[in-house]
Amino acid sequence: MKQEKIIEWFLRISLSAGFLSATADRFGLWNKELSAWGNWEAFAKYTNTLLPFLNYNLASIAGGIATFLEIAFAIALLTNFKSELIAKCSGVLLLFFGLSMVIAVNCKAPLDYSVFTASAGAFALSVLIKKNSQNSIV
Repeated sequence: MKQEKIIEWFLRISLSAGFLSATADRFGLWNKELSAWGNWEAFAKYTNTLLPFLNYNLASIAGGIATFLEIAFAIALLTNFKSELIAKCSGVLLLFFGLSMVIAVNCKAPLDYSVFTASAGAFALSVLIKKNSQNSIV
């Protein structure tokens, strides 16, 4: 049981760190040498690449919603607030991101950035949380 709790918190912290690092990049909080986007405009442009059926303004709004969700999920994963649901939602968000990358860019991009691995980790976290919560009731 202790080993499962360690794995659960490793997943929580790593998913949260990934979300917060990516969102910090969009706001220019990382050094330029370390940044993928470096600012909101570059991120919105990339979002528009992943969602080519939207104009730039709508893609920017979609990117804003995704950013809000990533920050909210990152914070929630570090608490016990609806953890199973938040983990599942994190998995879905990452899965949609990965599939968008496959469709709009290529299949190598989400593999290189381990997007599907992170999505699978979020789904695994939801199962682990559910299992641990059921074990604590018994």
